[in-house]
Amino acid sequence: MEKFNLKNRRYIGSKTKLIEWVFENLRLNNIKSVCDIFAGSGVVAGQFTTIPNIKNIIINDILFSNEIIYHAFFMGQDADFKVLEELKEYYAQALKLEENYFSQHFSDKFFSYKDCVKIGSIREHIESLNLDKLNKDILLTSLIYSMDKIANTVGHYEAYRKKEILQDRFIFELISPIKHDKNIMIERKNANELAKTLKIDLVFIDPPYNSRQYSRFYHLYENLVQWKKPKLYGTALKPLCENMSEYCRSNAKKELSDLIEKLDCKRIALTYNNTYNSKSSSSQNKIDFKDLVEILSQKGKLSVKEKAHSFFNSGKTDFKEHKEFLFIVEVKP
Repeated sequence: MEKFNLKNRRYIGSKTKLIEWVFENLRLNNIKSVCDIFAGSGVVAGQFTTIPNIKNIIINDILFSNEIIYHAFFMGQDADFKVLEELKEYYAQALKLEENYFSQHFSDKFFSYKDCVKIGSIREHIESLNLDKLNKDILLTSLIYSMDKIANTVGHYEAYRKKEILQDRFIFELISPIKHDKNIMIERKNANELAKTLKIDLVFIDPPYNSRQYSRFYHLYENLVQWKKPKLYGTALKPLCENMSEYCRSNAKKELSDLIEKLDCKRIALTYNNTYNSKSSSSQNKIDFKDLVEILSQKGKLSVKEKAHSFFNSGKTDFKEHKEFLFIVEVKP
């Protein structure tokens, strides 16, 4: 197996397939500093590292697991991979496998029983090591990406395929950090709070679109990285709610308006889609197109690009003529 790169993870709303189109329209020649304020999968921030004139990048998301993933990929280029490779071999050949929190709860649901024993045993071993934060985060990120490759899901942990007979498929593989020469700052903050502190050239905004909370979609990874071993509830085996976003609730329009008003920047780029008429209420967008136009136009000169784009479908929503929109605001001085 080759090492995982940043784009290898399945992630709801990821811009991996749209990245070329987005960057064709961003006009970055005079941009030196950027903030990806809802960074999600991290692929947009990763693309910013390829732009020569951009020197400073702020990467932000509220999920604990995403913060660890960003740290591993964007800060890991100078890590000692000799030690990490030795641990990888140890996990493949010599690690003692024992029943654990992970196998007791998730076996034959998201992963097979034997794979859950492996995953949980590796997680326990990582916790027992006296590692610096970077090496630990690289191992945890590698574990997440190795799990994502074989998980019995459609890319999130809201549910699992109940009729499948699960095979033992887990193989631990390391990630390959991004090589770059940028000044990177990683945050795990509420976007509206972070906005008050920014003075920057470009803010890239890819907010949640609907009522589906990312902290609930990715509860398994949030649980894994924090390793507090909480009590779990329901079919999907989630802990109690935490880290919930107001952008997935009825006051999303108010939250976005507040965010845009607070921003001190030269340009704003915001991506959104048009799943307004989805048959699934949880898939319907929280902010209307006309509201986006109104909010963004108050900040400066607005242009809108659109592209036909197939979207994530869990099987319950039939939505035709799906489009992705890119809103670009040249902020008034």
